[in-house]
Amino acid sequence: MLLDSAWIDDFLQRERLPASFRSVVHEVHLPIAAHLAALAHEHRGPLLVGLTGTQGSGKSTAAAVLGSLLRASGLATAVLSIDDFYLTHAERLQLGEQIHPLLRTRGVPGTHDVKLAQATLKSLQSNSEVALPAFDKSVDDRRPQTDWPLFSAPAAVTILEGWCVGARAQTPESLAEPINSLERDEDAQALWRTHVNKALSGRYRSLFGMLNAQVMLQAPSFDVVYDWRLEQEHKLRARIQTEGGDLSRVMDDAAIARFIAHYERITRHLLDEMPARADILVTLDAARRPTGLRGA
Repeated sequence: MLLDSAWIDDFLQRERLPASFRSVVHEVHLPIAAHLAALAHEHRGPLLVGLTGTQGSGKSTAAAVLGSLLRASGLATAVLSIDDFYLTHAERLQLGEQIHPLLRTRGVPGTHDVKLAQATLKSLQSNSEVALPAFDKSVDDRRPQTDWPLFSAPAAVTILEGWCVGARAQTPESLAEPINSLERDEDAQALWRTHVNKALSGRYRSLFGMLNAQVMLQAPSFDVVYDWRLEQEHKLRARIQTEGGDLSRVMDDAAIARFIAHYERITRHLLDEMPARADILVTLDAARRPTGLRGA
């Protein structure tokens, strides 16, 4: 399995990645892609792969590289982000009014259109052209359907990446004590986190049950997430500035700290329990360098 040199040069430049990332592609992504290709050839029907990691861990980068490698091997591959299935801004405002104000903020289970995600994954198994939903984080809303990219199905492999892809619900008892100041000050009665947990045990369990394989990028701890997410937002700001877009919705450092607090409970739970059950596990150090690869 080979990766086009011109593509990787362009990718490194576009994503502002160091030249050293080439070794990650060869040592990590190539073995994973080869393993997934073998699974796809053995699997009856399309292969659906979940790719999970904390915010800023490199999920979208890994998904893009894996998609390119799989396509180069002759497998039609669709790459989706669970972020593109967020409910619209108006829908989340309504959730905030009806259930809990924290549901206005995109990210946690309960803020995605799970039916749309399931329908899209099923459509990718058909013999038709499929419009893939797209979300614009710079305006915090779903793009118009006329702007959704098209994919010629069927897909031999579909990669669904996202920070909570494959997450499992916690016990109701574990929700009692707040895990951070956000939960303590803004969810004192545990209404928000209970709603999120019920979503995981219901609609999201059905969605993630469609997965045939689970890949995890394992951060060393939750403590690194703030720095990783900060770097991610700075890249977004630079891109929007280059494109002449609206910077008003790009978060500052304090807003990012509050934002990742929404994710902390589930992220910590994932770091505790998913490594043991992931089909492919990539361990990362604090600098996001891979330190181990299991399952590929």
